[in-house]
Amino acid sequence: MKMHDVTGTIYEGMTVYKNKPEKQPKFNRVTNGYVTETRLEIDVHTGTHIDAPLHMVVDGDTFESISMESLVGQCKVLDLTNVEDGISKQDLEKFEIQKNDFVLFKTKNSFEETFNFDFIYLAQDGAKYLSEIGIRGVGIDTLGIERSQEGHPTHKTLFGNEIIIIEGLRLKEVEQGDYFMVAAPLKLTGTDASPARVLLFEGLQ
Repeated sequence: MKMHDVTGTIYEGMTVYKNKPEKQPKFNRVTNGYVTETRLEIDVHTGTHIDAPLHMVVDGDTFESISMESLVGQCKVLDLTNVEDGISKQDLEKFEIQKNDFVLFKTKNSFEETFNFDFIYLAQDGAKYLSEIGIRGVGIDTLGIERSQEGHPTHKTLFGNEIIIIEGLRLKEVEQGDYFMVAAPLKLTGTDASPARVLLFEGLQ
């Protein structure tokens, strides 16, 4: 059985959304010579993370509303490395996406180590297409699933159809295909997101 850890590493100086300094994690290590303890200050959207509806929906559901059962199970990695801008309905129609699928988008983003302000994202018509199919979740290999769309229609379309959003995946070494996914977020309550460790397994059903 082969496992792929598709989680971004969290460290001071890591890539953060739009290179905003306030989004950098902070590690405060204290030692008295024989006991060391580290305090971590972190944005809940740091690195690989799962969004909750509250992130983009006023009075939306908070993180504990997301079912762990929906974050563990079969998923499909889709190779979209040929896309140059927004992932559209037309880009997605060539794949056999079915109801209740959890789809992960491998794009050019996975091959970049620094933040690209022109990152590949999911366009509104792509989000609507996935919603019409009735998938259970979508993941992408950048720190945002949409880019400069007024009103955030991609997020709102997905949240409005109870579709889970994972951002910040690292899929460079993962081929297109079917995998068993375990996406394990921190057990937070009342928040708009949570960092997560995401693992993909080959050959599990």
